[in-house]
Amino acid sequence: MKVAITSTGNSPDSTLDSRFGRCSYFVIYDTENQATEYIPNPNKENVEGAGPASVQLIASRGAAKVVSGEFGAKVKSLFDSLQIQLVVLNDPEKKISEIIKLLNPKN
Repeated sequence: MKVAITSTGNSPDSTLDSRFGRCSYFVIYDTENQATEYIPNPNKENVEGAGPASVQLIASRGAAKVVSGEFGAKVKSLFDSLQIQLVVLNDPEKKISEIIKLLNPKN
């Protein structure tokens, strides 16, 4: 299963970005083969529509779950319609590597 995580940077030592649509990076983690991909968020500077555009990006990468600090109302309904699960993690200090460990069923 692919999981998208909002990140402040492009390394495992980066921390969770609390903003979904305007996060700096999306980390796509595949729980099956443990591959990790860092994608710069092309929508973070959008004047409007950053959330919905980011939903499309996540959906196009095949993610079944998204981990972020918060999600806006527009985004929640879009993810619901795409049957993508949202996970709110209220820990801005949490490192990407720690979140990946939590997602990894083999730990």
